[in-house]
Amino acid sequence: MSATRLLVLGVVRGYGVAHGYLIGNDLMSWGAGEWANVKWGSIYHALKQLTKEECLADEEVPPARTDYRLTAKGEQEFQRLLRDALRRPETRPDMLGAGLALLPSLPRADAVALLHERLAALESRRDAARKQVGEWTDPPHVRELFGLWEHTASAGVEWTRGLLARLEEGAYAMAGERNSPGDPGSWAILKLE
Repeated sequence: MSATRLLVLGVVRGYGVAHGYLIGNDLMSWGAGEWANVKWGSIYHALKQLTKEECLADEEVPPARTDYRLTAKGEQEFQRLLRDALRRPETRPDMLGAGLALLPSLPRADAVALLHERLAALESRRDAARKQVGEWTDPPHVRELFGLWEHTASAGVEWTRGLLARLEEGAYAMAGERNSPGDPGSWAILKLE
């Protein structure tokens, strides 16, 4: 999965119509260059590829700008990527970061259900790594690798439980709720001064 792909679809969805520079400015202001390795070139490549795949529709705006809109196919791809980012623990944090940046695009019940799937997967990973630590004998230093996996999964379990609790208590305006930034076309362009 590509975090850039998810993020580009999410920003276009958020604005309803967006051009490459606006998308890039948003993603760079979120720090996505650091946590998702998003680069200007990867943004424009994603725009071209998503347009080719008919997930985005493009329109030339004189004098030299291209605006993008999400298509029905693009909405399906966005939802698939977002849901997978939240439900599947990955070794690299970029997909989870992208999923969190776009979390309000989901109804609260859906986000909670997906995070419960993530929690179960992390608990399973933690328990398997813990078992490997206890059973591993030779070479002994490899036990450290399993210990790292156990520690990482345990931290993920704790963090996911915290997010679930916050969501279940009503934190963040989610899709369909009042003032949610998760509804298509609901984003306002920020004026930077």
